[in-house]
Amino acid sequence: MKIAVVGLGYVGLPLARLFATKYNVTGFDINLQRIEQLKSGYDKTLEIEKELLEAVLVYNNAEEKGLFCTSEINDIADCNYYIVTVPTPVDKNNKPDLTPLYKSSETVGKVLKKGDIVIYESTVYPGATEEECVPVLEKVSGLKFNVDFFAGYSPERINPGDKEHTVDKILKVTAGSTRETGQKVNRLYQSVITAGTHLAPNIKVAEAAKVIENSQRDINIAFVNELSKIFNILEIDTQDVLAAAATKWNFLPFKPGLVGGHCIGVDPYYLAQKAQQSGYNPEIILAGRKLNDSMGEYVGSQVVKLMIKKEITVKNADLLMLGITFKENCPDVRNTKIVDVIAALADYGVNVTIFDPWAKPEEVAHEYGLITVNEMPSKQFDAIVLAVAHQEFAVLDFEAIKKENAVIYDVKGFLGDKADGKL
Repeated sequence: MKIAVVGLGYVGLPLARLFATKYNVTGFDINLQRIEQLKSGYDKTLEIEKELLEAVLVYNNAEEKGLFCTSEINDIADCNYYIVTVPTPVDKNNKPDLTPLYKSSETVGKVLKKGDIVIYESTVYPGATEEECVPVLEKVSGLKFNVDFFAGYSPERINPGDKEHTVDKILKVTAGSTRETGQKVNRLYQSVITAGTHLAPNIKVAEAAKVIENSQRDINIAFVNELSKIFNILEIDTQDVLAAAATKWNFLPFKPGLVGGHCIGVDPYYLAQKAQQSGYNPEIILAGRKLNDSMGEYVGSQVVKLMIKKEITVKNADLLMLGITFKENCPDVRNTKIVDVIAALADYGVNVTIFDPWAKPEEVAHEYGLITVNEMPSKQFDAIVLAVAHQEFAVLDFEAIKKENAVIYDVKGFLGDKADGKL
C-alpha cells in the first residue's frame, strides 16, 4: 500500500504525518517553498511540531514507511491511494471556487492506474466528488470510473491550533463509490484514527454531513450575534445572559463573534449554491451568513460610538488592533473577518495599527494588503480592540499602552471588567 496526499496544508500535513507512522506516504504539493520547509522539519502552520515531523520524514519514497515530501508528479506515480486535501474557497461573490479541486484532480488523473482509489477530503456540496471531480479523473486518465478506478470521500475535521483534538482523536466519516470501496476506505482510516470511523452509505451522504456541520455552527453563532445586538440596545451584558441561560442542561453554549476561517464562514455557501441549483432558496442558511458577515462593520461602528461618548476625536485617532488571525493561538489568517473591522474603522478615518504575535506579516500583506507587526508598538493609543484571544494578550499591561481616556473594546469577552464595551 502506497499513499499519496495531495496538498500539504492545514489538513494534508497532519493526515500525511499520521499515515506515515504506518505506511509509505508521499506528500505532494505544488508549493516548492513549502516542500523545502517540510524537508527541513519546519511546518509554518504550526500544526505539527518539529520532533513529530522529523520522526516520520524520509528522503526517498522507497522506504517501507515514512513521509516523503515532493513537488514532482512522477514521485506519486506508483501510489495506489490518492488523498486530495486541497482548499475549497469562495470567490469575491461568495460563489464556490472549485479550481483547486479541478487542478488536483488533473494532477492525479495523469498518474491514475487501474485499481487505484482517489479519496477527497475537501469540503464540497453533495454530489461534487462524483459530478465534478470524477469526470476530470476520467478525462485525463482515460480510465472508467467504478470499473478501472474508484473514489472515496472522508471529510476533514481539522481544527487549526487545537492540540487536543488532533486528527487521530477526531471520529472520521468515510464513504466509497461502491460498497467494497467504502469498506476499503473505512479500513484505511480505521488503521490510524484511534477515535474510530463512521462508514456512510454513499459519498453524497458523507459530503452532506460535512457541509451541514459548519452550516449548523454558522446559524447558531448568527443567532447569538443577533442577541448581542439586541442586548446591546437594551444595555444588558450578553455574556451574563448566556452564562445564566447555560445553566439549563440542553442550552447550546455558543458565543457571539466574528465568523471567519476556512470552514464556518465558507462552507454554508457551498450548500446554499447546490440548493439554489436544485430550485430551492435556503432562507435560514443565507440569513445566517448575511448576519455573520455584517459583524465586522457592526464592531467598527460600536468602537466609534464609544470613542464619541468619551469625546475622543475619531478622525486620525490611533487604534491598536490586537490580533488578525481568524482564531486564537494559531497563525491562520484565511478569511479572517477582522479585516472587515479594520475597513470599517478606516472609513471613519481611524489609524489602525495591527499587532499579532502569531500572524506572519508577509501573509497578511499578500492576502489583504495590510501591515502587521509581531512586537508591541512603543506608543499609547486612543482605542484598543481585542479582536483575537491569543494567550499573550491575557498578560498585557493595558494601562501602559492606552491613553488616559482611551476606549477598550473586547470582541471575544476575554478581558472582563477591563473593557468599555464588548460583543
